[in-house]
Amino acid sequence: MKNLVPILVVLAAIVALWYAAVAPMNIRISLDQAERAGQVVTPETSRERRETSVWVLMASNPGAISGGYALERPRLPTPGQVGQELWKTTGEMVAKGRAFSKRSLIYHAGITLKSTLWGFLLGTTLGILAAVAIVYSRVADMSLMPWAIISQTIPIVALAPMIIVVSSQLGIEGRGVPKAVISAYLCYFPVLVGMVKGLRSPSLPQLDLLKTYNASGAQGFFKLRLPSSVPYLFTSLKVGIAAALVGTIVGELPTGAVSGLGARILIGDQFGTPLAIWAALLAAAILAGLLVTLLDLLQRLALRRMGLNA
Repeated sequence: MKNLVPILVVLAAIVALWYAAVAPMNIRISLDQAERAGQVVTPETSRERRETSVWVLMASNPGAISGGYALERPRLPTPGQVGQELWKTTGEMVAKGRAFSKRSLIYHAGITLKSTLWGFLLGTTLGILAAVAIVYSRVADMSLMPWAIISQTIPIVALAPMIIVVSSQLGIEGRGVPKAVISAYLCYFPVLVGMVKGLRSPSLPQLDLLKTYNASGAQGFFKLRLPSSVPYLFTSLKVGIAAALVGTIVGELPTGAVSGLGARILIGDQFGTPLAIWAALLAAAILAGLLVTLLDLLQRLALRRMGLNA
């Protein structure tokens, strides 16, 4: 309960700011509709309204503010509208027995989740292997780490089309592999940094104690360095799984995919349906929250089994 209260307070603040932002974001559309309905608005022409501040428009047309909260295609929908759209494409689909219909966000979330997990597995594996190499090899430390840092300066929106083109040239069919690679690209760096920090966390007295016991390098790794790195690993995995989900969604945008949360965002943008875009975004946020929560539970179980406080 202590952890839940701060989360609810932050959530309430976000919702309040969201509702407050709806009026200025939608006032121009609301005034356009009021003008078409024959109502008197100030300024009278659409061109003049585009050149007028939204705050002046709201002050001059207070009666039109409420109309911005009930638009069918708002620039910024209300949380309630997004919630209704999300329920229409999830809960109602389940109730009708069409949970895995192509019109259901559950189906599209499953497509995105599959590529996310593959990318997460690949990125985590590469990150852990690179971290072990960096900790045990000075050459790897001097060579791999700078390149790993530099790689994160490349915008993923620029890299994604390149990965797709290269995959096509290599004869890799389907869109799942490029999406997994993009997902792994965003995932491996947090895991790499966390594991390097964790493997180097044992103190000098602990390392000296192993030397006095004449422990081998493998024994030092499995009995000291690896257990010490577990808390750092899970922390980096929580960041990595969220980054992997973002990478998958970004990877779905330039591929022309018709399935997945990224595809729903793209289709919503093409057909001018903001509610579909926001519902897909909210579904992605919920999916990320569930994945991070699952990793948190696994962390608590692992640390408790190791005799540590979670």
